[in-house]
Amino acid sequence: MKHSISIIFLTLFLFSHSYAAFNQAPEINLPGTDGKVSLEQYKGKVIYLDFWASWCKPCKISFPWLHDIKQRYADQGFEIIAISLDNERKLADEFLAKMDVNFTVAFDESGKSASAYKLKGMPSSYLIGRDGKVYASHIGFREKDKAKLEQVIRDLLNK
Repeated sequence: MKHSISIIFLTLFLFSHSYAAFNQAPEINLPGTDGKVSLEQYKGKVIYLDFWASWCKPCKISFPWLHDIKQRYADQGFEIIAISLDNERKLADEFLAKMDVNFTVAFDESGKSASAYKLKGMPSSYLIGRDGKVYASHIGFREKDKAKLEQVIRDLLNK
């Protein structure tokens, strides 16, 4: 109960996206760097779903942090799925060649997954619980948000 209250409080405090918390996460089925990527593959894990593009400056800043949190929490059932919204795969591949990526990457040149998640800015991220529901969403990436994002991740992992 304590963790649920903490998650709700942090969600209301930190995240101001119109996507309602506790809705079932829309499924994705996209090509990835290592084959098809779907949420179903990661059922039972806490997922940080990140929408990014090669032209997005905050996205470039977020990737090292994504690498670090994946490394820190992977053994607790944490997964990151980063979805490129570049309209050309080549642009995403060039971006990825400059990054140290230890998480799942998918490609959505059509932007259909972004529409399903009602994106309003870049980057946008969604924290999905082990039950497949969206517990939090966030637009942008700022240094000051890291600790709050990580706290929500820990709370979901401990739920």
